[in-house]
Amino acid sequence: MTVTELLSYEAALATYDPVMGLEVHVELGTRTKMFCGCSTELGAAPNSQTCPTCLGMPGSLPVVNATAVESAVKIGLALNCEIAEWCRFARKNYFYPDMPKNFQTSQYDEPIAFNGYLDVQLEDGEVFRVEIERAHMEEDTGKSTHVGGATGRIHGASHSLLDYNRAGIPLIEIVTKPIEGAGERAPEVAKAYVAELRELIKALAVSEARMEQGQMRCDVNLSLRPHGREKFGTRSETKNVNSLRSVERAARYEIQRHAAVLASGGTIIQETRHFHEEDGSTTSGRVKEEAEDYRYFPEPDLVPVAPTREWVEKLRGTLPELPRVRRNRLREEWSISEHEMQSVLNAGAIDLITATIDAGAEAASARKWWMGELARRSNEDGVDLASLPITPEQVARVTALVASGDLNDKLARQVIEGVLAGEGGPDDVVEKRGLKVVSDEGALGTAVDEAIAGNPGIADKIRSGKVAAAGALVGAVMKATRGQADAARVRELILEKLGVLG
Repeated sequence: MTVTELLSYEAALATYDPVMGLEVHVELGTRTKMFCGCSTELGAAPNSQTCPTCLGMPGSLPVVNATAVESAVKIGLALNCEIAEWCRFARKNYFYPDMPKNFQTSQYDEPIAFNGYLDVQLEDGEVFRVEIERAHMEEDTGKSTHVGGATGRIHGASHSLLDYNRAGIPLIEIVTKPIEGAGERAPEVAKAYVAELRELIKALAVSEARMEQGQMRCDVNLSLRPHGREKFGTRSETKNVNSLRSVERAARYEIQRHAAVLASGGTIIQETRHFHEEDGSTTSGRVKEEAEDYRYFPEPDLVPVAPTREWVEKLRGTLPELPRVRRNRLREEWSISEHEMQSVLNAGAIDLITATIDAGAEAASARKWWMGELARRSNEDGVDLASLPITPEQVARVTALVASGDLNDKLARQVIEGVLAGEGGPDDVVEKRGLKVVSDEGALGTAVDEAIAGNPGIADKIRSGKVAAAGALVGAVMKATRGQADAARVRELILEKLGVLG
């Protein structure tokens, strides 16, 4: 049945418990594909990075990419998984135009990593453990472009174009166990899990995990069950969600949609669904197959993968400091609260601030500029902080100019504005715009004398002991010097000239 209205989120949670399963596909950053030597570089002409093997031509034989296997083991170890001593690939059979072989080489009942967990921290500091069912290796499909329709989807299109450059690129699919007990926070848990997983993948340097480019995407499985029941409800699977915000919105929408269907006496259909970024809704895709419908069987052209225990332990020793451990360490070093660190994480500023500190800035100053002026600009421009045309080294130079007294905060903001506008580095902008703080005592003294002479009433108040009135004269001097005077020194000169010690 078709549901045109959603049940309110509060009403849905009053009756049902949400149960989620998250499947995250990570495109590995290898130079070549999973089972052949074709390049994985982005931007090549369509179908120019293909060969008989990734196109499934008769007589071609695959060979496993050793770097992809190493990356899979590292991911498994970082997710606290057990690493299989012996595992195989399987053929997952289904016809779809972007599958040139008519099957996908994947892993079915013998994944390389299994039975792990990832602890994720929610915005209020609560830690939620997400259990990992498996992490397995597989290959990506090609890319379909549907032409002639209004939505970019196959329905209504006049024809489709197929690019097999992506077919065969190595993927790791990370599958959670059913996530229960999150209650009303289920969408938040989903978002936090994918965010933490993305940070972990980037820390391992096995993928850039850029969701907007499809290097990491999430399938959100969701079902509802009435309070007090043990049996799971029928699930839907929202496919290929490609942003953290969208993961949260998709989970929330499906909770409300399922609840509306059930409350009206309808039945949930096990199906795939498409997420629509513009309004946060989902629409039906296709009825979801069960595992047996794919007719899995062991891949006869590939030998089993059998990582030795010595090799696995050697890889364990190469793992970097994992994101949550690193955040806790940095939070202590920077002397900030968990809430402040969460804000830094949400802004994507941890690496930028760290690099700015490494370039010589004080931690407080580095955080101030990235989370203040630069965060404001990134919001205005609708881009990530890391995409702004300014480097951590340049921000560190701005903080150094402020610390030396050559700039005040107002002038520093103008310098940053100039760097972002492409006028050069901080020193270039200072020189071109003439932005250094006026520190010449003679020039300052003249400006102070003029401010006192132009405001005799205020000067009399200061002489009579109302020192707070000096702020007005400081403002007058700052205006006369276009904000380039040292305000603290200006105040001292005013009090000195008016015979007040302050």
